[in-house]
Amino acid sequence: MRTTISILGCGWLGTALGKNLLQKGYIVKGSTGTNDRLNELEFTGIQPFYIRIEPELIDIDYFSFFNTDVLVIAIPPKRVENITEIFPGQIKKIIELIRQMKIPKVLFVSSTSVYEPVNKEVREGDEGNPEKPSGRAILKAEKILFDESDFQTTVVRFGGLIGANRNPGRFLAGKKNVPAGTPVNLIHRDDCVAILSQIIEKDIWGEVFNACSPVHPNKKEFYTKASEVSDLPPPEFSDVQENFKIINSDKLVQRLGYTFKYPSPMDYLKELQEWDYRI
Repeated sequence: MRTTISILGCGWLGTALGKNLLQKGYIVKGSTGTNDRLNELEFTGIQPFYIRIEPELIDIDYFSFFNTDVLVIAIPPKRVENITEIFPGQIKKIIELIRQMKIPKVLFVSSTSVYEPVNKEVREGDEGNPEKPSGRAILKAEKILFDESDFQTTVVRFGGLIGANRNPGRFLAGKKNVPAGTPVNLIHRDDCVAILSQIIEKDIWGEVFNACSPVHPNKKEFYTKASEVSDLPPPEFSDVQENFKIINSDKLVQRLGYTFKYPSPMDYLKELQEWDYRI
């Protein structure tokens, strides 16, 4: 019998994952909170569902979305006041449905914002007290999921997302006083999709993984090149020091036997430049 995957949050990353899983022969259901995206999802072959998640309720058209073997939660916290309470509250509402529908496995798309900038390399288990409210909200959500014994959860903490139409040249274009020496923690969408797919295929549950390109150029090196290949104004850099972190993804590489398609975010910029020349 074919495995069914439901992706809660078919946005920029979730839709790409759904397309990849369809190609591998899975049945894929996908949710969106906007009606105009339903037809777009259906066109890809993903079974579309309207689901809007609020702290007080979940507005859903058909509960059959939650009739699935694996639920992928790919909904980032919104930038709203009290996000440290609102986002965990949304996860609790989702857990009620997971329990009700007896979903056995959950894959939670998390973020490296759960780590403090402690001026060194960080690994799984080094979370501490995240600097931003969104990081604290996500860390709370992870704990809520892992505290559940009715289903298994694996968490993947992605670095900053690049690739497809997400042009990193725009991130800091024209900004002033950007600390030059800060290392970047980025990952290409193709790597994100491959990693999530492999976790599902290899049936790896009850784990937490960092997922970030293993090479970390500094901001000056990366964003100068990003601006150049995108024909955008470069940032103005300074020698000001800022706290930083370097995300270590060794556990992911070892556990999955994973090889990054883009070991350095500079590889993506090189690809963009070569594509520009071909045009």
